[in-house]
Amino acid sequence: QVQLVESGGGSVQAGGSLRLSCVASGYIYSNNLMGWFRQAPGKEREGVAAATPGTTYYADSVKGRFTISRYNANTVYLQMNGLKPEDTAMYYCAADRPPYGGSWSNPSRYDSWGQGTQVTVSS
Repeated sequence: QVQLVESGGGSVQAGGSLRLSCVASGYIYSNNLMGWFRQAPGKEREGVAAATPGTTYYADSVKGRFTISRYNANTVYLQMNGLKPEDTAMYYCAADRPPYGGSWSNPSRYDSWGQGTQVTVSS
C-alpha cells in the first residue's frame, strides 16, 4: 500500500509563489506517473501536472506558471509561480501503478491519493 503525504500549501496574494511537496512511502514503481490534482468547492477534480522520470504534463491553465519535478521515485514537487485567485483549491498528489494507461489528467488512472493541502490565493 502506497501512502502519499503532501505539504507546502498556504495562503498567498496574487502573483505569489508556493512549492508543494509530495513524498510517497511504500513501494513505488520507478517509471510510474505521479501527478498533482486540485479541486475547488463545487467543482470537479482536475489534473494540474504529472511526471514520470522523463516526461512532464501540464494543464493549459498552468503552463508557464507551474513546474513539476520528480526528485526521485518517491518525491515530486510542484513549483507554483504567478499564482492567481482561480488557483485556489485543495491540491492532491496521486500515483499510479502498472498496468499503465489512460490520460494523465484522468483521476481514475491513479491508485493512490494523498489527503491534500490547501492553497488559497487572494486578490
